[in-house]
Amino acid sequence: MERYKNRNGDSGVSSFELGEDYIRIKFKGTIKLYKYSYRRAGQKHVERMKVLAENGSGLNEYVNRYVRDLYD
Repeated sequence: MERYKNRNGDSGVSSFELGEDYIRIKFKGTIKLYKYSYRRAGQKHVERMKVLAENGSGLNEYVNRYVRDLYD
């Protein structure tokens, strides 16, 4: 897992892991990992989340707005 940079300082994301067709996200205050894959969340969303994760900004908001319950 890679530590999320949290450039805005207010994210609920603590770390993430990128795979070929998925992203795993660990949120602050939980031990559970949430896997968002092409199969369930869709390629467009997963690829956008990967970019946001690497940039360290906007990932938590994106998850809440578009894919909240679409984890595997």
